[in-house]
Amino acid sequence: MLSVLFAFLVTFFFSVFARAAPVQPVELLVFSPTITSPTASTVWITNTTANVTWVTSNIPAEKQNSTGLLLLGYNSTGSENLDIYHPLASQFPLSQGWVQFVVPYNLTYKNDYIVVLFGDSGNASPQFTITPNNATQA
Repeated sequence: MLSVLFAFLVTFFFSVFARAAPVQPVELLVFSPTITSPTASTVWITNTTANVTWVTSNIPAEKQNSTGLLLLGYNSTGSENLDIYHPLASQFPLSQGWVQFVVPYNLTYKNDYIVVLFGDSGNASPQFTITPNNATQA
């Protein structure tokens, strides 16, 4: 009799007090900054300093402290060919709106380079040109 009463009380307790709360949808904030530089007319020279800039006016308040990752790639056969092993820059504040770095010295001439800026989403620049610095090729 005691075990039946105990089973009833446990069942009653869980049916009254342990009800699952309804799951509410969570809004995911995605910030994809618009890159303003480089542009299609930009030419970078290897082994020189370059800047990438982007729009910051639309950064959500929740993303003000986010950091970014900048990768170099090039368009070929529908792929961005991103160099994930050698970022141009990392851990910079997205709210800054720019990042400066040295263009790698070992790049070949291409007119279809792109940079992709990652925060919580990636945004690619227009295609631009990188040309070797003849002074550093010797």
